[in-house]
Amino acid sequence: MCFSSRTVFLSLAIAALSLLGAGLLLGELLHLHPCYFCNFQRLLYLVLAFFALCGALIPNWPRLWSALVGLTAGGGVLIAAQHSWMQYAPSLVTECGFGEPTLIEQIINGLSSIWPFMFMVTGFCTNKEWDFLGLSLANWSGLCFLGFLSISVWVFRREMKRQGTLTK
Repeated sequence: MCFSSRTVFLSLAIAALSLLGAGLLLGELLHLHPCYFCNFQRLLYLVLAFFALCGALIPNWPRLWSALVGLTAGGGVLIAAQHSWMQYAPSLVTECGFGEPTLIEQIINGLSSIWPFMFMVTGFCTNKEWDFLGLSLANWSGLCFLGFLSISVWVFRREMKRQGTLTK
């Protein structure tokens, strides 16, 4: 079965917003305390959903939208990996709320003044408050971003083949 790029992008947007909503709900139900990296991943899910929605609504540039989704998802993989490392080696961490604010901390601090429910920091990046099947939320988020990245690469390559610019 071959899905149109428009359908794939709409599905990606729904998936990203669903993951964001599930994370917020889980946080509320279990009284989890989001940190800077948690909230930055929330921001990346919003950005990813925006680019995917653009791909569904403006289907003329599927390679552009898949590249933007892929770059955002790749950034999410890196942030989730860094966050996972912080949780598994907390004694080695010298950042996240300590010292001069990093760019991520500055962005989240600015957003928390605009949208506190979504971006208010109440926890530390080194805390692993909840896990499922032995993986923390940061681990699961990294896997989800990896899935988004894989799908965006697939859409990009498929569009390249359709336009005859990719031979293999």
